[in-house]
Amino acid sequence: MYEEDFAMRLVKLRNQKGVSARDMSLSIGQNAGYINNIETGKALPSMSGFFFICEYLNISPRDFFDTDNNYPQELHELIINLKKLDEKQFHNISGIVEGLVHSAKVSP
Repeated sequence: MYEEDFAMRLVKLRNQKGVSARDMSLSIGQNAGYINNIETGKALPSMSGFFFICEYLNISPRDFFDTDNNYPQELHELIINLKKLDEKQFHNISGIVEGLVHSAKVSP
C-alpha cells in the first residue's frame, strides 16, 4: 500500500517537473532504470536516495508526503516570496487568495 502511494506520488511530481524517469535517475547519480524501478514498485529508495529525489524535485521530504499539496515546489517558492512582503502587501495578497477560494466554492 505505502509502496504504491510512494510510487504514484513520485510519478506525479516527476511528470510535473517534465523530466523522464531515465533522465532523473542519471541526474541523481543512479543507473538509468533507478526511478523506473521505484515507480513500478520493484524497489524503494534508501533514505539517502529519497533525500536525493527530494532535492532533485526541489521539495522537502514533508512536501513529498503531503499529497493534498499538488504543487509543492511552487508553494514553497510562493511562501518564500510572501515572507518578503510588507504587512500591507501581505494582507492584500491574503485578501485576493481568500476571494479566489470563496469564488471557487460558489461557482458550479
